[in-house]
Amino acid sequence: MTMDTKNGSGRTTGRGIGLAAVRGLALALVSLPGAVLCFCLSLVSIALIPIGVGIVTTPYVLTGVRAFANARRVLAAEWGGVRIPPAYRPLPDDANPWARTFGMLRDPATWRDLRWLPVDMTAGFVTALLPAVLLLYPLEGFALAIGLWRVFPDGYWYGFVPVTGQASAFGAAALGLVLLFLAHFLTPRLLGVHFRLTRAVLGSNQGELAERVRVLTETRRDAVDTSAAELRRIERDLHDGAQARLVAVGMDLGTIEALLDKDPARAKELIAQARKSSVEALTELRELVRGIHPPVLAERGLGDAVRALALRLPVATEVSVDLPGRAEAPVESAAYFALSEVLTNAVKHSGADRIWVDLHRADGMLRATVTDNGKGGAVIGAGSGLAGVERRLGTFDGVLAVSSPAGGPTMVTMEIPCA
Repeated sequence: MTMDTKNGSGRTTGRGIGLAAVRGLALALVSLPGAVLCFCLSLVSIALIPIGVGIVTTPYVLTGVRAFANARRVLAAEWGGVRIPPAYRPLPDDANPWARTFGMLRDPATWRDLRWLPVDMTAGFVTALLPAVLLLYPLEGFALAIGLWRVFPDGYWYGFVPVTGQASAFGAAALGLVLLFLAHFLTPRLLGVHFRLTRAVLGSNQGELAERVRVLTETRRDAVDTSAAELRRIERDLHDGAQARLVAVGMDLGTIEALLDKDPARAKELIAQARKSSVEALTELRELVRGIHPPVLAERGLGDAVRALALRLPVATEVSVDLPGRAEAPVESAAYFALSEVLTNAVKHSGADRIWVDLHRADGMLRATVTDNGKGGAVIGAGSGLAGVERRLGTFDGVLAVSSPAGGPTMVTMEIPCA
């Protein structure tokens, strides 16, 4: 019973090796001419776009490239168990040639296909051909051993073995036997390497996309929570501050109207009180507006807004700004309020008597650094103001880094992608 099982297993293994070799040979015979044809046609068609011919031909050529790539996806799944899901963007059925051409060229999957073609015609061709070579090349060594060497009177090289007689022909057969032994282990694996290479170049990074979706989901939730909290704060400030003062002013005006004839002196006192209340309400409204979006930020940009913010701090603050032009309004607003929170934390908790702010843009990033000479020990954690700053920056794919050893100094660095 054991012998039969082994024999059956051997037949299965042998059949798998032969099947892998045949499939590899078929892939090699298809990949080289197919990839070369698709790549050349794509280059020519895209190059003809400026003169108008490529507008008509490119959609058809790229559709053919996609069909070729999709056929390889099917073979990778059926022959190698390697799934490479397509990720092409849909195109409108009624799109004109212009829209179809540039729609396909704007699709990252198109450029993955075009990058894959030269890889498939080189490394892909070799990895597909090797399984067949490992299985078929030993047959040549065996043929030499049984007399084929006589056809080559001047000698013949089989691998690294020079075949000049029967003895060296047996050496070629020995080498063929070694290669056949290696083929037993390597042939299916080499075909798997071919399909994994195809997936590495042709497939989209699903893991990266999944992580990106997760991060966007979290930052969107944080943005919604922050916006809701901001709305509640504005509502509370209006209700407890300006609204209450304006109600009091209205009541004072009603009382003044009743006292104008009966008690003019008291009426004058209430008029003065109403005027004071109206001024305080106006001040609170201005502070509330400044908390929503400072006018200086909208009118003069982030640099001047941070300078104005520094002037209101009770700690000596130096501001260095190097911003060529203005960023988008949401980015400026996020950076301003993040800096405001960090500066407030430094004033309240660091014990510093001096703060330095550096604001500049480099490599497509808006970078802000706040340094103080306080006691240090600042950390990003639940309940800290820095955690809120990190969530605010995360909405814009920004990052927050804190260096705050015990005894100071503390350096807080913020970066936000900025066009």
